[in-house]
Amino acid sequence: MLRWRQAEPAPLHFVPTMGALHAGHAALVHRATQTASTGAGLPRVLVSVFVNPLQFGPGEDFNRYPRNLESDAALAATAGADALFAPEPAELFPGGEAELTRLVPPDSLQRGLCGRHRPGHFNGVATVVARLLGLVRPQRLLLGEKDWQQLVILRRLVADLGLPVQVWGCGTVREADGLALSSRNRYLSPEQRAQAAALPRALARAREQSWGRPSANLEALSAEVAAELGQAGLVVDYVEAVDPHSLQPCPGLGRPVLLAAAAHCGPSRLIDHVFLMSRQPIVAIDGPAGAGKSTVTRAFAERLGLVYLDTGAMYRAVTWLVRQRGVDPGDATAVAPLLENLDLRLSTAAAGGQQVRINGQDVTEAIRSPEVTAQVSAVAAHSCVREALTRQQRVMGERGGLVAEGRDIGTAVFPDAELKVFLTATVAERARRRAKDLEQRGFPVPEHAELEAQIASRDHQDASRAVAPLTQAADAVELITDGLAIEAVVERLVQLFRERVPEDAWPEPKPEG
Repeated sequence: MLRWRQAEPAPLHFVPTMGALHAGHAALVHRATQTASTGAGLPRVLVSVFVNPLQFGPGEDFNRYPRNLESDAALAATAGADALFAPEPAELFPGGEAELTRLVPPDSLQRGLCGRHRPGHFNGVATVVARLLGLVRPQRLLLGEKDWQQLVILRRLVADLGLPVQVWGCGTVREADGLALSSRNRYLSPEQRAQAAALPRALARAREQSWGRPSANLEALSAEVAAELGQAGLVVDYVEAVDPHSLQPCPGLGRPVLLAAAAHCGPSRLIDHVFLMSRQPIVAIDGPAGAGKSTVTRAFAERLGLVYLDTGAMYRAVTWLVRQRGVDPGDATAVAPLLENLDLRLSTAAAGGQQVRINGQDVTEAIRSPEVTAQVSAVAAHSCVREALTRQQRVMGERGGLVAEGRDIGTAVFPDAELKVFLTATVAERARRRAKDLEQRGFPVPEHAELEAQIASRDHQDASRAVAPLTQAADAVELITDGLAIEAVVERLVQLFRERVPEDAWPEPKPEG
């Protein structure tokens, strides 16, 4: 395996399994075959098969866990894997289990859900996955979201150990009746298989009941699911509503909540979950002028099937109106009347770009002029302007399902956004981009030093204004884009989004055709 890994420089994507592969594993392998974000070409994909003795407790099914390496190899190859690594315990534990260095994930991530009922299980998972990662050294690790607690713990392991690997969660694959695919489903008789379908049905009903209800009673929902499972003849281990990332109990439904359950059906222990949401997700992307927010936000929104809300264009449109009416942009008293009955609309143009109309007039190109750019900070600083546009933006965000970019989206407009990003770049880099944009639009291009001075001055204006100053939200992730292509920035945004909003909660739209 080590010789194979070193044979080619292509990026390596890794799918660790315990064998007994099924369509869910095949979906992971297929996802792993996709182009690497590094731009280094198509990756190679390695699948491992190892029935890990460290993660089985006394009385569990280690000895009878299904093993068929020949069929596993065939399925992995059909799904697109380049190789399959199936080590024996003596190879991974050369000194025996007693001499193995073991890892213990934080107790806070283990004390609930499956960790409470399977003590030591996640210590065994973390120890062996870390051993595999040390041997394989992939650029990307792909894991199923079905085992959500495991995914959270392994993300924490990678972060805490500083391992150079991206962790990607992939949505749960289900049978036609909703039952999550699992290697242990093959233990079930036809009657038990029909009985097991009560688990996804009960969870799906809870998700429907909570949708659009921020005040939904999570304890009552959990109790209803447990009762429904009991009525179906399943023996319930737990039904818990927790924060998806800390795995701690949730008091309410402000942000997505993980409703997870485990129950015994005959010889099988079934686990499943849903994400309870009161609205569709919101992404807030803030940052200084010229950081490339509009370009990457538009591409990111399209990738995730979110609506793109260009708040900067809204402020530019008002600035254009102020100039068009001959009003002093620094006079709030004169600007305020222009906001009465303001008809400001953002839409998608026929060619695919964004169209901006104010009071019926298309100002898409006009708002990008140097004259508007020079005055937009002064207009945006007026409380009357910010209050009027913030109200419009919040109305647009009531249903969610959007990504907004601006200067105070995460701090003032959508403080409860699922993901907040502070997208920035150095002044020199932003001046270079601004010069290129002006040239492409046919506007005069000032000297580079002048552009840097203009950008630095605007940064100071935005950061020091009295109303909603430009500042990074405490829970925002800073992303510096110097030297990064648009595709690389979008890929990083997608990764951040998926850490907070799983595919099980918000699937990516399927490509047309």
